[in-house]
Amino acid sequence: MAFVITEACIGTKDASCVKVCPVDCIHPAPTEEGFDTTDQLYIDPEVCIDCGACEPECPVTAIFAEEDVPEHLKSYIEKNAAHYRDG
Repeated sequence: MAFVITEACIGTKDASCVKVCPVDCIHPAPTEEGFDTTDQLYIDPEVCIDCGACEPECPVTAIFAEEDVPEHLKSYIEKNAAHYRDG
């Protein structure tokens, strides 16, 4: 399982989660191309080690363990995966 960033990140992109991720699986980071043009940050489910370091850092409670994503936000599981799969 991986962690998932959901709609509360849209427009916020605080990036506190990026700083604490031990495997660099949250993108785009503020220093990366695409940060200014993307609507939210995304967690790569293939790289995430399910450590949970990101979740408490999010000031808008946008990050959930995949199995804990609220029903009305389940589409964000695929949205995060598609960001990396579809480029």
